[in-house]
Amino acid sequence: METNAPPRSDASANRFTEAEAWVFDLDNTLYPASSNLFDQIDHNITTFIAKNLQLEWEDAYSVQKTYFHEYGTTMRGLMDHHGIDPVEFLEYVHDIELSPVKPAPVLDRALNRLSGRKFIFTNGSTDHTHRVIARLGVGHHFEAVFDIVESDYVPKPEPAVYARLVERYRINPTTTVMVDDIARNLVPAAVLGMTTVWVRTGSQWGSQQSDSKYIHHVVDDITCWLDDLTSK
Repeated sequence: METNAPPRSDASANRFTEAEAWVFDLDNTLYPASSNLFDQIDHNITTFIAKNLQLEWEDAYSVQKTYFHEYGTTMRGLMDHHGIDPVEFLEYVHDIELSPVKPAPVLDRALNRLSGRKFIFTNGSTDHTHRVIARLGVGHHFEAVFDIVESDYVPKPEPAVYARLVERYRINPTTTVMVDDIARNLVPAAVLGMTTVWVRTGSQWGSQQSDSKYIHHVVDDITCWLDDLTSK
């Protein structure tokens, strides 16, 4: 899908207004990718690999991206191939400055008007999630965070993780909306029966599988979309 193409929707408005649960990704979804917050995490991941595997920066970056594309997260590849401690990894890579993320009063109001249970489903950590949503000022809206630790370090888009999320919180997939900036992460959700919303950021890796039948709705700005949706 072209990143400058207009947003599309294959989902009826009722699937949003009648949703009983909402599942949101965190990074580059609840806050805009333009903040470049994830660039700090990306940099820390490469640094971690360079230090722990004793690699030059370019080689460490190559390992990072290879594992990310093959396993869903770089951490999973490092665990499987190098036995790294996931707790140490998560603490290191999420040691970032949150000032690029601005408080989001419009998102706060939209989430307040949005009916249904709300969850965060992230390949990051709960600590990182709580810091970011506190910075945004929206943390009080979410019933729970289902993070990479809760999934036993198995990342999206592994289908078994979605099934675990549904079972743990007794979510009905057919009345649930999932929102993510990585299109392929939405495929297992759609297979379960969820309505999917892809937040288009312009990244190549986020766009993979964005033209599939499993992407029901496309938006460029989650805050504007939710504000408009809940104002009707």
